[in-house]
Amino acid sequence: MKRRTWLLSAAGAAGALIVGWGALPPRARTGSGRLWQPAEGEVALNGWIKITADGSVVLAMPRSEMGQGVHTALPMLVAEELDVPLSRVRLEQAGADSIYGNVAMLVASLPFHPFELENRPFKVQAGEWVVRKLARELGINATGGSSSVADAWLVLRTAAATARASLLGAASLQWRLPVAEFTVSKGVISHPSGKSAHYGELARFAAATPPGSVTLKARENWTVIGRNEARKDIPAKVDGTARYGLDVRLPGMLYAALRLCPMLGGAPGAIDVNAALAMPGVERLVRLPAFAGSTAGFAVVGKSWWQCQQAALAVPVDWHQRPAGALDSRQIAIELEAALQGENGEEGFTFYEKGSADQAEAGAARKLEAVYRAPYLAHAALEPMNCTAQVRDGKVFLWVPTQVPQMGAAIAARVAGVAVEDVSVIVTLLGGGFGRRLEVDYVAQAVRVAMECGGRPVQLIWSREEDTTHDFYRPMHVARLVAAVDAQGQPVSLRIRSAGDAISPRWMERGLPMLAGPLDTPDKTTAEGLFDLPYGFAHQHMSHVATRKSVPVGFWRSVGHSHNAFFSESFIDELAVALQQDPLALRRLLLKDAPRYLAVLELAATQAAWGGKLLPGRARGIALHESFGSIVAQVAEVSLVDGQPRVHRVVCAVDCGTVVNPGIVAQQMESAVVFALTAALYGKVDIHGGVVQQKNFPDYRMLQLAQAPLVQTHLVASTRPPGGVGEPGVPPLAPAVSNALFALTGTRLRSLPLVL
Repeated sequence: MKRRTWLLSAAGAAGALIVGWGALPPRARTGSGRLWQPAEGEVALNGWIKITADGSVVLAMPRSEMGQGVHTALPMLVAEELDVPLSRVRLEQAGADSIYGNVAMLVASLPFHPFELENRPFKVQAGEWVVRKLARELGINATGGSSSVADAWLVLRTAAATARASLLGAASLQWRLPVAEFTVSKGVISHPSGKSAHYGELARFAAATPPGSVTLKARENWTVIGRNEARKDIPAKVDGTARYGLDVRLPGMLYAALRLCPMLGGAPGAIDVNAALAMPGVERLVRLPAFAGSTAGFAVVGKSWWQCQQAALAVPVDWHQRPAGALDSRQIAIELEAALQGENGEEGFTFYEKGSADQAEAGAARKLEAVYRAPYLAHAALEPMNCTAQVRDGKVFLWVPTQVPQMGAAIAARVAGVAVEDVSVIVTLLGGGFGRRLEVDYVAQAVRVAMECGGRPVQLIWSREEDTTHDFYRPMHVARLVAAVDAQGQPVSLRIRSAGDAISPRWMERGLPMLAGPLDTPDKTTAEGLFDLPYGFAHQHMSHVATRKSVPVGFWRSVGHSHNAFFSESFIDELAVALQQDPLALRRLLLKDAPRYLAVLELAATQAAWGGKLLPGRARGIALHESFGSIVAQVAEVSLVDGQPRVHRVVCAVDCGTVVNPGIVAQQMESAVVFALTAALYGKVDIHGGVVQQKNFPDYRMLQLAQAPLVQTHLVASTRPPGGVGEPGVPPLAPAVSNALFALTGTRLRSLPLVL
């Protein structure tokens, strides 16, 4: 027996083994963390799995549930390997141990591309060892990058299989019978002799039993993975018992309303504190400095949030513009265009190069060139930013809807001046995240306010207006695309140069400041989706100019893919029109050496009846894009209603590797389509005089129920490991709609939102 195997098993009961996630293979990442301690009647078999007295399973849950179904998908992996009903797996929030860290999310957020992808030798600034070192030392636990299932795929199955092996070993030792003669069903181990016991009866003995050889269940024997299991989070959301951040109620709790400087980067000068304190229910006013990327302002604390909000709005304040001058999105757009053209000497970073685009363009019979644009976008999560904090006796307690609990703990420790070990975090359900809750500004503010409240808990709640005007926006981006066509009318080269603010370095400055300096390199997260296209152009050159325009920017659902797919897939359609080819036919030609992509494209086209008859006044558009390990093709069926675009139907074809729960994949595609269609038709943030002009839903529109299209999802069978599904449905939507609008009107829209 290997020493490592023994350690993983023996340390389970004591809860003493701490293993760095990124440094070890999946088997080692099942080690027990110091915070994963069994309650009365429970036995911990490793860092992920506990068994209760009645034979139920408790799973350490390190990921946040924000509607994506992760609280169902991950328990399905455990239920499969342990042969227990899904209903017998319950969740318990994981601690901060590094075994729960998320390497895939860390990889996604790094400002470089650390690995070579399939047949694509990208230029890189660092290698796998950097990622593993960071994961080992930081143990980042984040829900993002559509990585939850992909990250857990081997880890949780191995943890569950290891626990199962120990339980079988315990039965073998107790009954003095060979494991090979046992059967397991619904958490009960049985032998033909009549002996049987459920997991709870064997767990304590199993905790001291080495698992021996551990093998994962063969695909052909799966009974849970791949099935439409009902989501575990839905009943509580239906009956109202689900607990979001805004539902936290604690004895003696105060409320705080926020008011930040309306000018981004500005600060308050004189504040008439007495005017606020004179209002009903108000107890104090707390100044809030700029911290964790936030704009400075103040919070009003009192007995009810509504009273505090009215006082915050009424108090006279002398607001000061930022020293560097007011931000203006119109000027930023001009500067990005200049950066795109290299007018100020910006060379950009070449992420991918194949052949010689220069030579191909020089010898081309014709060239096609276009510039595409995308605006700033807000996240607009349904649940506004909020955090409940209590600072008492040198310790900090947080109740918070967050995608990054460890970063929240770290920022709380910095604000309160305590050790991270003295910060406790309870993660509630999230009423939407979309990347906004990868930030920790609202956590820092809540802790700062709580420090002034004499040990009482305080719930800080942002208004919708503050949420919209002080977001970490999707960056404004522009791209110039150039295609060269030879004398035979064949496309031979593609050159793409994009420009926009880097996201990852800014995010690291806010949440991981120790990494911000050395990793402020070319940012792949804003360029991805352009430098890794599957199309078979013989000559390619893909570069990006990372800018820094001082508008707070952050991760937005599907990040760079969200706008880059619009650029590239709209341009592919432009090229098809220029070559007098059907858009589907041109894609088929360019994907002849990419069978996986072609299969997805063909499935979408077939299910949408591409080329078939349509109702009068309707047209179809198609788009294909890969992101987060999954390929999605979409066909949008569009018309004009009162001169405005109306999307009636979206057909999605998805290759996301092995599908854990088909129903959740379909739900995520529907969610992505609605989210992306809102952005495609309406999404835009304008900044004038440093002030965001959109305030609330009347001027930052959302897609309404009556406007939602029929979404039909078709899955490609695959034996690959799972890819992401939370974000990959977003990127193809805007270009599919734009391409349909061109087919309908003959007008090519090269800027978002799509306004005719």
